[in-house]
Order: sequence, then C-alpha cells, then structure tokens
Amino acid sequence: MGKKDKKSKTAEQKARVAVKQSKKAAQKDKKTKSKEAGDSDEDDVDLQSILEEYAKKQAQFLKVTETSCVPPSPRSSATLIGSPSNNKELFLFGGEYFDGAMATFFNDLLVYLIEKDEWRRVTSPNSPLPRSGHAWCRGGNSGGIYLFGGEFSSPKQGTFYHYNDFWRLDPPSREWTRIESKGKLDNFILLFGGFQDTSQQTKYLQDLWIYDCQNFVWHNPTLPPATQKPDARSSFSFHPHELGAVICGGYSRVKSTTMVGKQTKGGNQSFRSILKPTIHQDTWFLRIIQPQGDVLGPSSPVIRWERRKKPVNAPNPPRAGATMAYHKGRGILFGGVHDVEESEEGIDSEFFDTLLAWNVERNRYFQLTLRRPRATPRKPAEDRGSARRGREKADEAELLRNLAALETKGTIAGADFVEADKAADTENLHVKPVKSIHMTMPHPRFNAQLAVQDDVLYIFGGTYEHGDREYTFDEMWAIDLGRLDGVQEIYRREVKNWQGSDDEGGEFESNDEDDSEDEDMEGNTPMGVPLPTSETGATPTAAEAITSELPTKTDLEEPEAAIADARPHPRPFESLRDFFARTTDLWQELGLEIERLKDGTIDRSIKELRKIAFDLAETKWWDCREEITALEDEQEEAGIGEVVSMTDRGGETGGPNRRR
Repeated sequence: MGKKDKKSKTAEQKARVAVKQSKKAAQKDKKTKSKEAGDSDEDDVDLQSILEEYAKKQAQFLKVTETSCVPPSPRSSATLIGSPSNNKELFLFGGEYFDGAMATFFNDLLVYLIEKDEWRRVTSPNSPLPRSGHAWCRGGNSGGIYLFGGEFSSPKQGTFYHYNDFWRLDPPSREWTRIESKGKLDNFILLFGGFQDTSQQTKYLQDLWIYDCQNFVWHNPTLPPATQKPDARSSFSFHPHELGAVICGGYSRVKSTTMVGKQTKGGNQSFRSILKPTIHQDTWFLRIIQPQGDVLGPSSPVIRWERRKKPVNAPNPPRAGATMAYHKGRGILFGGVHDVEESEEGIDSEFFDTLLAWNVERNRYFQLTLRRPRATPRKPAEDRGSARRGREKADEAELLRNLAALETKGTIAGADFVEADKAADTENLHVKPVKSIHMTMPHPRFNAQLAVQDDVLYIFGGTYEHGDREYTFDEMWAIDLGRLDGVQEIYRREVKNWQGSDDEGGEFESNDEDDSEDEDMEGNTPMGVPLPTSETGATPTAAEAITSELPTKTDLEEPEAAIADARPHPRPFESLRDFFARTTDLWQELGLEIERLKDGTIDRSIKELRKIAFDLAETKWWDCREEITALEDEQEEAGIGEVVSMTDRGGETGGPNRRR
C-alpha cells in the first residue's frame, strides 16, 4: 500500500512538473512574440532628435536656480558624492528608472543639505543631458566635481547612445562647465575600463586615459605587449593613492566554450561559444611616475600596473554590484549579488546587505557590524585635576578654531571670526526632525549609490530582483562610520509597482502557488507590497573577522611596509580628539621630521605644524579603527568598561580615599 501511494505521488509530481514546463514554454513564446511585435523601438525612435529636444527645453532656463523639493524619485545607476567645498552637502545627478515597460532618464542635479535635512533641485541652462552609468569624482585642490560619459537609451531600450563628454561642476555656484581641453585644473583625472552596450552585444574595455590638468590634454599611455594589466571590466572600485590609484574587483562576460549534446563513440564532439559572467576578485596598483621638472610638458606620465595578492578576508562568495566608497584610506563596501545557479529558466541569485571595510595599504577586508549605543559614562567628581583639565579643554578649543581657519584657507588671526560665524549659523539653524534609528542593515540589494561626508556613509537607492521583476529602492540611509551605532533613515517610500507584461506577473504568481506546496520561498514580494525587512542570521563579530586569518604584509612592495610601526596607537573607547590630545607632542615631532625630509628646511608656522600633526593622528586613528573596535567589543563582553589611566585623572595616584 505504501509503495502504491508512493508511485502515485511520483506520477502526480511528474505530471505537475510537465504542466508547469509546458506553461512556462507557452509564456516564453508569447513573451517573445510580444517583444518582436512591439518591444523593439529601434526603427521608430531617433535618439538624436530626443536629445536635441532635451537641449531646447534646458536652454529655456535663463540662469541657475535652486528650489526646495521632495526627496528624489527612485532611480538606478545615478551618482552620489559629498561636496568637496564643505562637509554639509551631498550631490546626486542623473540615473534611470525602468518600470518593466519604459525607461526614464534624468539629468536633474539634487543637493541634500545634511544639517537642515532638506533637498534642493538645481536647474541650469547648461547642464549635461540625461544619462545613467556615468562616472564622476572630486577635483582635488580645485574643489570641483568632474563628470565623464554615461548612457542614454530609447524608452523601450531598443537603441542606445553613449556619451564621451567631460564636465565640471562648481559646488558653491552650482554652475556646469563643459571642458574642451582648456581651462585650469589641478592634479590628474584617471579614467579606466567600462563597457559599451549596443543592444546587440556588450563590449568591455580595459584602456586607461589620463587627463593632464596642467597642459589640459588627454593621454592614452601604451604599454609593451608583454606587460601585465587588468582584464577588461566594468563595475569595479577605483580609489586614489598618493602614488597613483588602486583597482579592486569588477564584472565582465568572458568568452568560453561548452559541449553541445552527448559525446558518441567515434563521433566528433561539437562545442558552442558562450559568454560566461565573471566576477573579478583581483586588485591592481597603478603606479604613476611623473616626468622630471616642474612643468610636465606634452609628454605622457610613465605608468606601471602592479598586480597585488588576493585580499585577506575577501567577501565570500564573490559578488557583483557591490559598490564601494572611499574614506580615509579605506574602501567602504556594501551589498552585492551572487548568481548561485544558472539554467534555461533563469538565474537564481543571492543578495547581500553586509558592510565591509577594505584597508587599501594592508589589502585586507574587515566586516563592520552595528553596535548598540554605549551608555553615557558617569562623570567623575571635581578634584584637584579640574584646573588642569580646564586648561586642556581651552587648548583643544583653540586648536579646533585654528584648524577651522586653516581649512577655510584663511589666517589664524581670522579664527575668532570663523568661530563667530559658526555661532551665528547655529542660531539660524532650525530644529531637524527626529529620524528613526534601526539596528539592522537596509534590505539586501546591489548597485546602491554610496558617498561619505564628514565620516558618515550615505546609502542611496539600489536594485533588488525577484523572478522577472526588478525593484528600485526609493530610500536613503546614513551610518556613522566612527560609532556604527545604528542605521539612520533619511527618507523611505514604498517601492513602485512593476509595469511589466501580464505574462511576467502571471508567471511569478503561478510559481508562488505551485512552489508553496513544496517549500517556503523567502523574499516573495507581490506587486504593491513593500519588500520584507532583511533577516540577518548570526554573523561573526568584528573580533572573529579579524582573528580568522593571520595578517599579511601589503603587496605594494615598498621598504616602509616591512618596518614596524612605532607611531602612537589609539586605546579602546578613545575618541579622535582624546587620542590627539594624549599624543600631540609625538605627532608634532613626526611632522617636523617629515618637513625636514622634504627640502631640509621648515617653512611652517607653529599653527600649521599642529594642523599637520592632527592630520597624521587622524590617519592613524582611522587606520586602526577596525582593530580597536574589535578590542572594544571583547572588553564589553568581558564586562570591562572604558580604561582610564591614573595620570589622566589629574595625578591622583593614591591615598586613603582612592577607592571611594
């Protein structure tokens, strides 16, 4: 009886599978016919005329205007960056939104005022045309933002247009200027890789272009044929370095062959050429050697690609669409997607919501985990050291005023005016609305836009896929990289409905009904229903992530890498200000030594030397941040609070009342 029931169930299951397969095949044929009938607009749309119409509408604006607006609409492949002129603004430009039927491109410039929690829309008679997938960066000492390239397509994505224009945005005035190899800039601007999609094929690039900001020309340096260099790719991370730049990861589709059918005795086996998705996990260092002399001249700088070893604690499994933002010698990585299985019906993908820090010099990843806010420690009673601590606070206040004056390119004498301006600004600030704080990371996604401003990471948008549906997130989050005490919700709106064909929706819904009998599907998202919150499992602590593997030396093989670091080391629970106050004399001595090694003389004022010392201490504090965070977690688990030395308590070292 049991065997009979088992056979009948097996037959029923086979029949159900056969019905499902025939249904999917019919839906696929119907989808193909609909695409052939109306989805391709290659012959009906003239992209040049569309772009000309955009330019005419844009020319109607007589001047740059800035108005208050609601948070930006959902979009993907936009760019987000912190203002190089101050630490109070974020700039968002471009992007596209695909609702399953039509693609919409944007060219609006949106500014987020961090302190006011307010969005502003900027309109200009001279701004780049609508695009997505473009690249931009800060302009170093010039304080500008530079944009290159991008992509535009017809509404149904039947034809594509690729830009090769170069723009500069002046953050204070919001003015766009198209650069035609003229004008005056500072430093180099590097451009590498990318892809071109013509709807018929996708071509990945591996060429390097260097914009000479002193002679205002582009260079395309050539290397000998036997010289190693990175493979063609897109979606990689490109970070600055004092000696050049560093490339990490990327994505491309590589040609490979696969067998067709089964091999027969004495028969020839046939092969088929396919494009296999490849997630690159290698890292490269681009060393730039400038020509001798103050003026570079028309000659191109000498470059050399150096392949680094595989990073320690690299994300596992490898993932595409994991975006990274540069911050104090580190790359902050979030999200990504890993394709776990590929079949004729599609690709099953795993999405991530993990936050990682890649230390560029040590070529090592650290996992960043959220931490509950620490309770405010009880302030000690006033004692004999109160006068000394008062003097220290006065010195710190004076230092901060001097640093503010130097950062604004003013003079030390004008520090009091800077302080007065700050006081006036604080009086005029309106009260910010209270934002909700979450102790879980945002929903898993890929291709989110990241930017760091004033040690705070901002996460904008991103994409999530389920079945044939694509969800573009309409939200922005903020994480304090120093505290990691939660995720602040800047704004969040429900995901818009998918406007794909009924066949796609029907297939999605029917699959849910069929598969519900066999297994529970995680992450099902019917149309019009918000996505589920991220269910994070047990993740390793920061201490476990650090101790999982032994540290390795940096692969930038330089003599300094093998020398033990004798510089002061931060303590657990020690803020940057406290660290600098404790070690300021040592950092000033190190700053003096660095200035002597440059040209043998010290042409700096005392205040400027203190600014150099503070920059050195800040670099060291952030470089050790992950290890110190792990020690803090270990001490908190062991019940050990903040450690304070007796000298820091004003010299009280003994006596009968020491334990009271």
